[in-house]
Formats: sequence, C-alpha cells, structure tokens
Amino acid sequence: MTYAGKDRRRPGTSRGRARRLIVTPEALRQVKGIELRTRRLVNSLLTGEYRSVFRGQGIEFAEVRAYQQGDDFRSIDWNVSARMGHPFVKTYHEEREVTLLLVVDQSGSLQFGRPYTKAGLAVEVAAVLALAAARHNDRVGALIFADTVEFVVRPAKGRPHALRVIRDLVAFRPRGRGTNLGEALRYAAKLLRHHSIVVVLSDFRAEGWEDPLGRLAARHDVVAVTVDDGREVELPDVGWVDMEDAETGRRVVLDTSHGPTRTRVRVAAERQLQERARKLVQARVDRVALHTNVPYAVPLRRAFAERARRLKR
Repeated sequence: MTYAGKDRRRPGTSRGRARRLIVTPEALRQVKGIELRTRRLVNSLLTGEYRSVFRGQGIEFAEVRAYQQGDDFRSIDWNVSARMGHPFVKTYHEEREVTLLLVVDQSGSLQFGRPYTKAGLAVEVAAVLALAAARHNDRVGALIFADTVEFVVRPAKGRPHALRVIRDLVAFRPRGRGTNLGEALRYAAKLLRHHSIVVVLSDFRAEGWEDPLGRLAARHDVVAVTVDDGREVELPDVGWVDMEDAETGRRVVLDTSHGPTRTRVRVAAERQLQERARKLVQARVDRVALHTNVPYAVPLRRAFAERARRLKR
C-alpha cells in the first residue's frame, strides 16, 4: 500500500480523513480471500454466538405488565408487585441498533508470528466480527493504532461498509512502531456517544492502558482479544540469534541453546502474561485468547459461547 500526498491534517479533521489510503489490487484480492475463508465461520459458527454475546445486553426497558404463567420469575418487579398486591414482571425490547467498534493494534510487536503474524491474525478476526455485525444489520467501525491513533473508520451499517472496514484494515500500514494502547482507548471513549460493543485486538504489550480500559468498560461492553505467538515465551533452540525489538530498535544477541538463558526468558515472559491477565480481570472485561499457531475459529467460538452462557444467568 502507498499513501497519496502528505498528511495535511487540518484542525477538526477526523483521523480517518486526514490520511488517504490507496488500495492496491493485491489488497482487494486479500479482502476477497478473507471473505471467502471466513464465510463458513460467519454463517455457521458465529451466527448464534454473535446474537447472544453482542445482543445479550442490548435491551431497553419497555413496560411492566401482570405476571402470566410461564414468565421467568427473575423478571418480577417486586416493588410494583408489593404495591398492586399481585405479581408484575418487567418486559424489555431489543435495541434496534448495536454499534461494534474494532480497536485494532498494528504496532511493531504485532508484526511477528508464525505461520501468521499477530497483526494478520488480528485483522482476520476483526474481519469475522465486521461481517457478523453486517449480517445482523449492526453498525461497525474500526480504530487502527500504533504509537498513536492513525486511522478511523466511523461506524455505519451494511455489508459494503463492512467490506470497506476490512479493506482498510488489510491495506493499512502503520507509520509508527510503538504501542500507545492507552491513547487508543481514550480516543474510542470520545468517539462513542452511546453504549456500544468495543473489541480490542492487541497483544497488550504496552504501559498505562489499564485505567483507560477500565473507564471504557464502565460505559461500554468491552471484549479484549489477546494475540500472542508461542515463541515469545519459549525460545526455539537455534543457537546464537541477533534479536531486535520491533518497536524500540534495541538489539541483543542471545544464545538460544543456553538453558539458563531460555529459562530466564520464559520466566520473564510468563510473568508479563500473568500481569496482563491480572489487569484485564481488574478492568472487568471479557477476554478471548488467540495464538498465531492455533486456528482461531475454535477458541473464538468457545470464548463467545462461554460469554453467552454467562450473560443468560
């Protein structure tokens, strides 16, 4: 992908318009490939789970009416029932419109992985969710970031718009290499005026994101999709390796055949993953754990099914 002209952002101009993307024929072929590859998952695997998960709390209070045989006793309005002398239940109707915002990390640390990069996996999972949203006539948008928010597709309805979201995700190449997840979450909070579903796809290898995530989750329904590669924890035994940090450029030479070195790397990586898990639990967000070397359909469906069961309790 190439960029047309300079980034001439004017005051008040949205980030989505401040940066023009020229979509190449190769990018369009990738979009078509993703659509074909994920069609079965969207049609067969996620149809029910999407409605249960993303519509589970998308309801509004309608009215109170007299209890009828077969009504769920959990919906009884005890205050009204006490005043009227016989049971009444609350009724709800499903919101006509749900907004899904995909917050997609494309920083340097995501440009790693095998057989797919973490960035590529994040884009493909985002594509599945975008197509599922379009299938249910929901609004879907995307916010793409690295060391700053670089591109925004504002939420809208329709399959053509969902394909546009996927096209921009595929065509996008970040200018920055670092990760500023906190800024992306704060931007998302300002962008969304009504209660929405926010799916954050990232490896969460950054600092200072836990407070913005917690504040976002207090107003919206947030799902964290963590994307990892197994070699970040368990170094392959390939002898001396010249390694470079994809975000800072810092380089180090390691002997991956040295047992104690491999152990230190594994312990440090596991500690980092445990700290990330603790922060996600503290922020009270749901989590879907994906790995580049494991097909994502099964863990994605399993995580959504578990969330759907929990919302029904």
